[in-house]
Amino acid sequence: MAEVFGFPIVNTTKDAKRFRRNKLCPFNNKVPSCTKDKAKDPLGVCSIFSEGRPVITCPVRFREGWIIVEQAAEFLFEEGTSWTCIAEVRLVDKHGKSAGNIDIVLVAYDEQGHIVDFGSLEIQAVYISGNIRSPFETYMKSTGKARRFNWKGKPNYPKPDYLSSSRKRLIPQVLYKGGILKAWGKKQAVALQSSFFETLAEMPGVEREEADIGWFLYELNRQRNGSKYHLVSEGVVYTKFEPALEKIVNPEPGRIEDFVEILQQKLDEKLDGNAPDTAALSDTILQ
Repeated sequence: MAEVFGFPIVNTTKDAKRFRRNKLCPFNNKVPSCTKDKAKDPLGVCSIFSEGRPVITCPVRFREGWIIVEQAAEFLFEEGTSWTCIAEVRLVDKHGKSAGNIDIVLVAYDEQGHIVDFGSLEIQAVYISGNIRSPFETYMKSTGKARRFNWKGKPNYPKPDYLSSSRKRLIPQVLYKGGILKAWGKKQAVALQSSFFETLAEMPGVEREEADIGWFLYELNRQRNGSKYHLVSEGVVYTKFEPALEKIVNPEPGRIEDFVEILQQKLDEKLDGNAPDTAALSDTILQ
């Protein structure tokens, strides 16, 4: 774990202890308390370490200082526009079927308070594979021993699951909700960590003025004194809707011969050494 209730796990200051004791969220949650997983027994893990880098696992973590909303508004609206944001807005198709909730809708309005434009902001944290609650609960019980906390080598060691995060969450969001917004001529902003974006297929970029989607990339940088991490912008990638989705949804295929070799190895195990010739099998499949 990198952060628990908003502070690095090695932080034992009064502020850090107060947030952990009261299960508070410092990142503009809808209520003062953390509500992740369970409202009464929240899983207060904001980020975890992977290859030495903190990876954000809670979408609320992106709300620090409302940087994501400010930068999304710069993409969605012209300079000087009056705007505000509305969280968790349900989106439906022409048949009244739900396409899901938009994380944040940014709304531009005139002097009379009438809506003149809007766009969406989707926030994508990373799913975790393995068990994160066990180390979290163990850590919360280790009062005074936080600096020596170590979970390496334990069963179901937690790690980021980028594949599930993109296929089960990110792609459906951008595809279904973004498809409706695209049909309406509205833009979509997506906030995610740059380390997550790096796992996606490379998408053809366009100029900001031509873009349907702005991919806003962020990282967590630790303060010099090590007391906290701060969300910082790592840049924006602008794309059109269809080309971007085509690259994400349709991966470039590898060599069929490599796949056949894997099948052959598994078949060899089943037949206990009585295996057919690999080259002959490959030739048959490829014909």
